[in-house]
Amino acid sequence: MTLPRMTRVVLEIGKSRVFASAVDWPGWCRAGKGEEGALDELATYSARYREVVEAAGVSFADADGDFEVIERLPGDMTTDFGAPGVVAAADLDDLKPLQAKRLALLVTASWTVLDRVVAVTPDELRKGPRGGGRDRDKMVDHVLGAEVAYARKIGVRHKQPARPGLAAIAELRAGIAAALAAARSGRPEQDKGWPPRYAARRIAWHVLDHAWEMQDRTDA
Repeated sequence: MTLPRMTRVVLEIGKSRVFASAVDWPGWCRAGKGEEGALDELATYSARYREVVEAAGVSFADADGDFEVIERLPGDMTTDFGAPGVVAAADLDDLKPLQAKRLALLVTASWTVLDRVVAVTPDELRKGPRGGGRDRDKMVDHVLGAEVAYARKIGVRHKQPARPGLAAIAELRAGIAAALAAARSGRPEQDKGWPPRYAARRIAWHVLDHAWEMQDRTDA
């Protein structure tokens, strides 16, 4: 009998929240109160993340087992602000060609999911639990601006595309995906850069976090 493979998880432990990141699945990262809360949130979002995996054409069967916490990392200001901000030891592993291609496919699939959500989301969104939150177009602009900054961490330099500049957006995304697919070293390629695995995780997390926020804040 073959037992299900366990999903490798890194926990980033801040003062006010804990992030759980499935290190082999870029973008599948959720935060919660304490370790158990973060892992529960990660499990809850498995079904939503499956859309990313299907868009990438990657098998999700080996992620159906239990979670295996392989690292616990002290969080920082970014963690408590609300983003996974710490590079794990697992992020520094070198990449084989198929592993790098897989990273690029999953990040690209996160954009596919975002585009699908944007296409059916009204411009005005229901306010968040504290009465705030960006509306759709401002949220998309925010994601694009972040991606321009994130891209520089892996040596890809573009100006922020102006919506509806679809060609410029596609060029930015293609540059990021190409850099990830070509990566072989697990180390940053430049001073103050990001390791490719961490870059993929952070980029996909940010895209999906806002895609799922749009879904959650859309009136039925």
